[in-house]
Amino acid sequence: MLSLTSDLTIWLCTQPTDMRKSFDGLSAQVRKLMLESPSDGALFVFINRRRTQMKCLYFESGGYCVWAKRLEQGQFSLPRHATTTKHSLSATQLLSLIEGFDILIKRQRKRYKKGEKANDSCYSLPV
Repeated sequence: MLSLTSDLTIWLCTQPTDMRKSFDGLSAQVRKLMLESPSDGALFVFINRRRTQMKCLYFESGGYCVWAKRLEQGQFSLPRHATTTKHSLSATQLLSLIEGFDILIKRQRKRYKKGEKANDSCYSLPV
């Protein structure tokens, strides 16, 4: 079962992918093209050249899983002018991509993240 959490690392492959590939082909593409380990717990998203099909590869305890979606109408939106072979996505961006929204975010608002130290400079007294 595909479960998306806020701490899940999601990588979108920006190069078109042959959708005939399955577990072995996609994991080889993760290693060679994206320079990542497919079994490290991240989710890897692949889209074909026509942008009508998507596959997600992820590793759960016990083995690899592949999730697929084929659009009957329309196309998936990809980041424009991607200069690398992979692009990091948040869970919200992935869900937006799946549902057909443009994942281009013009401005991301700051959010609290557990474990990050707050900036105390606004509370310092002048010397």
